[in-house]
Formats: sequence, structure tokens, C-alpha cells
Amino acid sequence: MGGARDVGWVAAGLVLAAGACYCFYKLTRGRRRGGRQLRLRPSRAAEDLTSGSYDDTLNAEQVQKLLYLLESTEDPVIIERALVTLGNNAAFSANQIVIRELGGIPIVGSKINNPNQSIKEKALNALNNLSVNVENQIKIKVYVSQVCEDVIAGPLNSAVQLAGLRLLTNMTVTNDHQDMLSSYITDLFHVLVTGNGSTKVQVLKLLLNLSENPAMTDRLLDAQVDSSFLSLLDGHVPKEILLRALTLLQNITNCLNEEHRLAAQPTFPEGSLFSLLYGKECAQKMKALVHHHDADVKEKVTMIPKF
Repeated sequence: MGGARDVGWVAAGLVLAAGACYCFYKLTRGRRRGGRQLRLRPSRAAEDLTSGSYDDTLNAEQVQKLLYLLESTEDPVIIERALVTLGNNAAFSANQIVIRELGGIPIVGSKINNPNQSIKEKALNALNNLSVNVENQIKIKVYVSQVCEDVIAGPLNSAVQLAGLRLLTNMTVTNDHQDMLSSYITDLFHVLVTGNGSTKVQVLKLLLNLSENPAMTDRLLDAQVDSSFLSLLDGHVPKEILLRALTLLQNITNCLNEEHRLAAQPTFPEGSLFSLLYGKECAQKMKALVHHHDADVKEKVTMIPKF
């Protein structure tokens, strides 16, 4: 039991899957709100905690050990495996709260600065799962600007870029933090038109979140966007991309119509998204898509008021 009392030894044992079985822990941390004690259960075998084969959440004591390990070790293998374990457990709503209450979000967030791209990706994945909780987003928002910069400057179509885009998409499901992305919209469109299919889908998911918020409409329409963006509206484009591009146009048009602005022909600079969406080339593409072979695409086109 002497070794089990050593925090660093137990934490390393959890991640390195030494195969040791642990006895019951008494929870020494505080209670949940309302005075209800956090439910205790035996710690699982270490190999279960790191293999992804478990089907339950870690207890608070185990989470605390993993967080301690992330702060205390410089071993990239241990860091990566600890992040994977925490990230997987952050998919459970109960642990999203536990990790936050144990001060885990800044610990995980610090790893997005790691030069090791695999560690960076795992940290972003963990933050992504944690961001499902609205209260967690308040703590995670401090990383939004850095994640935006990394997405734009990082390797195109990389796992790190996709992980960053997924986190930004979760962080913009509500309107609360969308304005933090305002200065990056033009660059996000550049990633959209230059990225591969997976990247295009993920950027479109993010832009769709922004397009549903009327407060973001002008910022989207003012963005300088390469004319190749309109190629996303070609009939041969994969359906998962084409439908999202059409929905983006639909959302923006609806926002303009709600404010009776489209009829007034608002002015935006040449080369802006507005000039592309409401120019002759886009109108021609919409007319062609009315005859698209896919019923969902044809229906979507008819749902866009201007067309």
C-alpha cells in the first residue's frame, strides 16, 4: 500500500497500464452541489482505463491522479495516453463536471501548446468533449483565438486542424462566443476552398453555426472570399458538401430577409461573400441545381427565397 499512497506512482500506473488492481478509495474531495456525495466505486484495472474498452466513467480520485500526472510528467507517451483517457471520459456528462471542478480544463488546455502534434491533437479532442458542457465553455473560450490561429496556420487537412475545427464548431453551437471568430472568417473561407472533402465539411459546419446568428450576418458577408467558393455549388459536388453550402446561402438569405435588407441591396466590397452569393454566376448555378438528380438538393434550392 506504500506505493499506492504515492500520487505520482499511482498516476503513472493508471496510464502505463501496469496491470495492477487498486483497492477502494475514499473520496477526499468535496461534495457535489446540494451536499450529495460523489458516488464511489472501485478503481478499474489500469489496462481497462487506457484501452478504451471500459463502459463507465472514472471516479474523481482517478481523474485527479491523471490530472496530476499531466502536470508532473514530460514523457510524451504518458502525456498522450493520459489525454486520451481523460478525453474519452470527458464524453460522459458527469466527468465533464468532475474534470472542471478538479481544475482540469487549464491543465488539458496547456497541452495545445505542445510542439508534439499528436499531443496537441489529443488535447484538442479532450477540450472538444469537455466543451459540450456550457459551463465548461466559459473556461475553454480563452483558447479560442489560439485554436483559430493554429487552424489557419497549421498543416492543411491535418488531424490537428480537424480537431481544432471540431472544437470551434462545438464552441459556436450557441451565440455566446461566436464574436470571437469575427476576425478569422476570411481565413476560414480560405481553409474551406483549399481543404479536402473532410476539411470542407468541418469548416462548413462551423460557418453554418455562425450563419444562423443574425448578429454575424454582416461579418460573414463582408469576408473576402475567393471566387472558387462558388464551385461548391456545382452539381457534381458531393452531397454532404453541396447541401451544407446551400444551407449556408439559405441561412444568410433568411437573416437578410428578416431585416428586409436584401431588397434594399446592401453594399459590401468587391470580392466579398455577398458579391459572390448574390451575383449572376451564383444565380445561374441555382437555376441549374433546380434540375439536380438528387431530390434533397432540389428541395433545398427551392427553400432559398431569392431563388
